[in-house]
Amino acid sequence: MDQATPFSRTVGRVVTVLAVALSLFQIYTAGLTALTALIQRSVHLGAILCLVFLIYPPFRRVRKDRFNPWWVLDLGLIGLTLYCVLYLDFNLLAIFERQGDWLPQDVWVGVIGTLLVLEACRRVIGWVMAGICALSLLYAYFGPYMPDVIIHKGYSVERMATTLWLTTEGIFGIPIGVAATFVFIFVLFGAFLEVSGGGNFFIDLAHALTGRFSGGPAKTAVIASGFMGSVSGSAVGNVVATGSFTIPMMKRVGFKPHVAGAIEAAASTGGQLMPPIMGAGAFLMAEFTNTSYLEIIKVAFVPAVLYYFTVLLFVHFEAKKTGLHGQAKENLPKASKVLAENLHFLIPVAVLVAALLAHVSPMKAGFLAVVSVWAASLIRAKSRMGPRKLLEALEKGARGAVVVSVACAAAGIIVGMVSLTGIGLKFSGLVLEFSFGHEILAILLIGLASLVLGMGLPVTASYIVLVILAGPALVELGVPLLVAHMIVFWYSQDANVTPPVSLASFAGAGIAGAPPMQTAFVSWKLAKGLYIIPIVMAYRPLLMNGPALEVAATMVATAAGLAAFAAALDRYLLRAATWIETGLFAAAALACFWPSLWTDAVGYLLLAAAVTSQILRGRSAAPAAA
Repeated sequence: MDQATPFSRTVGRVVTVLAVALSLFQIYTAGLTALTALIQRSVHLGAILCLVFLIYPPFRRVRKDRFNPWWVLDLGLIGLTLYCVLYLDFNLLAIFERQGDWLPQDVWVGVIGTLLVLEACRRVIGWVMAGICALSLLYAYFGPYMPDVIIHKGYSVERMATTLWLTTEGIFGIPIGVAATFVFIFVLFGAFLEVSGGGNFFIDLAHALTGRFSGGPAKTAVIASGFMGSVSGSAVGNVVATGSFTIPMMKRVGFKPHVAGAIEAAASTGGQLMPPIMGAGAFLMAEFTNTSYLEIIKVAFVPAVLYYFTVLLFVHFEAKKTGLHGQAKENLPKASKVLAENLHFLIPVAVLVAALLAHVSPMKAGFLAVVSVWAASLIRAKSRMGPRKLLEALEKGARGAVVVSVACAAAGIIVGMVSLTGIGLKFSGLVLEFSFGHEILAILLIGLASLVLGMGLPVTASYIVLVILAGPALVELGVPLLVAHMIVFWYSQDANVTPPVSLASFAGAGIAGAPPMQTAFVSWKLAKGLYIIPIVMAYRPLLMNGPALEVAATMVATAAGLAAFAAALDRYLLRAATWIETGLFAAAALACFWPSLWTDAVGYLLLAAAVTSQILRGRSAAPAAA
């Protein structure tokens, strides 16, 4: 027997107990008793940091399944974590009373707590994010020695440490507050659905609905990923969860491995844009803009549908070009049977939507959704969640929240230092200066910045940094506040599918057994809506909100533009396009994207001309072939 087994089992039990305890704490505070912000956030972060030091090794080659000298370091870090959290919780009133008149131990606790977050960030997310946090601290300290463009008076270690750890202006600010409330409970909701079998229901339903069409399994992947992504909020997690089923299905009917992986990556990325549960950034957006989460859902729905429309178009064109046909009806699950056997899984989704429509807080709505998943699972024996499955779901939820919570805690360091030094206003000024006051240039600059940040930051962290630094520039250029945040939120997703660092694409490539970079470049093409739709949002805000008829007209024009854009890029609609038809498609796309009734009319005419040309060419080719 392996001598490491007893030790690893002991560590595993400790992790399970801690993860389950954290999930139960989150359920309790979400649905039963709300706590003071600092207490809630500090207990959450303390448990997350302990999980990090138990699960993640200090370096890649260090093994965690057996005892070694590095465990002494990890146990010491866990002890320091408990001390810093308990010091804050037990001295909270005294800390409030002596704001600004700090004791030496206050400063030391702040320094140690900040270093613990940096170390957790390094282990979980990597050196890039930890390095950005460290640079923000150095910038705050050495402000007087900075170039004139970004110079400031500088701040002491005492001021920085106490701001970050003993107030809600730093590590325990809005980002970790959102992670410790809304995000965790919805991650837990996704874990409960997955363990109970709800994830397989969404995949089977999508397969039944689309399997007989050309490229059916790929369209199944798109729709299933939309379903799953709307409740998971994680692009990479979505690829792994649904891709295990959909990617082999796509390969079986003739899709090349790298195309199958790319389709799943592009579809999964859209899951973070699709209501009712979007990525963690959506909850942050509600806080930053002082907007109800229900309003965020309303505004996000139409653009998200258009994104999936674009992905489906590219998938359809790919299937047509390669001659892939749908599966025989008898080989597909029947939608009526899938629904009849799994109808109870719609109960939690209905409960969630109803709660949000009733203006219940997202945290309470998430609590009701989690409870309803468990209650619904009891209806049928195959989905019934007994004690073992409940513990599995509780542990999976806590483990799934680690990355987001660490990212949000680390982002709190950046947010705190940006607020302290005022660099956000200076950065916005630089964006305004280099964009020469043009919205389109400012948006492109933000998109480029998001791509660079996304190479080393998770989506949520990328959104936080970008919206704080560049969001005000868009608002100053006349973009409405909520639209500006939505644009930044969309662009913060692009690193999932954009080379050279394309995390969702790499996950899809791993499942498909395909070259990662080849997969990444195909997913980049399939996800083009991710880059185009935010620009349309800026110039056509009616796409997101307004009178129903105007929103519908804008949606139709944008959909026509996206169809024309996809046809121009792929040089295919009903059949391979000539260069003249490609030019007509491109011109139609530009006309439909521009906010004017006249340009919409021109766009429709150009698109109709290109489609007519394709139809006539098809008719003339038929007799010749005969």
